Amino acid sequence: MSARRLLTALSLLVLGTTAGAAGTATEPTPTHRPDTMMAVPSPAAPQTAIFAGGCFWCIEADFEKLPGVIAVESGYTAGQTVNPTYEQVSAGGTGHTEAVRVRYDPQKVSYSQLVEYFWRHIDPTVKDRQFCDVGSQYRSGIYWQNDAERKVVESSRDALLKSGKIARIETELQPASTFYLAEEYHQDYYKKNPVRYAYYRSGCGRDIRVQNLWGSR
Repeated sequence: MSARRLLTALSLLVLGTTAGAAGTATEPTPTHRPDTMMAVPSPAAPQTAIFAGGCFWCIEADFEKLPGVIAVESGYTAGQTVNPTYEQVSAGGTGHTEAVRVRYDPQKVSYSQLVEYFWRHIDPTVKDRQFCDVGSQYRSGIYWQNDAERKVVESSRDALLKSGKIARIETELQPASTFYLAEEYHQDYYKKNPVRYAYYRSGCGRDIRVQNLWGSR
């Protein structure tokens, strides 16, 4: 059993079996000078973005550090099985990859900035793995939800390759499909189980590889 699955099993023993999931305002109108009425801009509605970067505990923790990100949910995407469980996905039989859905404020951080941040927190040079986790269920991916996002992703990929920083990109770039929430005990795992999470992240060599690949962030 991998260190990752062992930690998950230990968490379940401690926590018990847990069910998983998954207007425009205006200023008052002056009665004596109606021509001075001005609309107060509405805040932009939160947007979402979907990424896969190996262990969703880790990529969730990384994205929640980024200013402008409101929340991050761990889950599964890009597979065939309906409502997959962690046990099914981690066994590699559903076609899904562990992923996160990032909810963000577009007035504070752009989709383009999210994509650039994502690249620098994964290893895009490897196929069907991330760090110590091996298998298609740990493949990296960016899953666009509209044509504007697709153009951002492809432009970012092309610029990264042109820069010469890395020689190849194996990260899956695909249109988004159904995103299934992972079980509740996986959500904010790094907060609920800080010691086990730190042990796993360190033992997996994630931060060392990212630093060697991208340098200091």
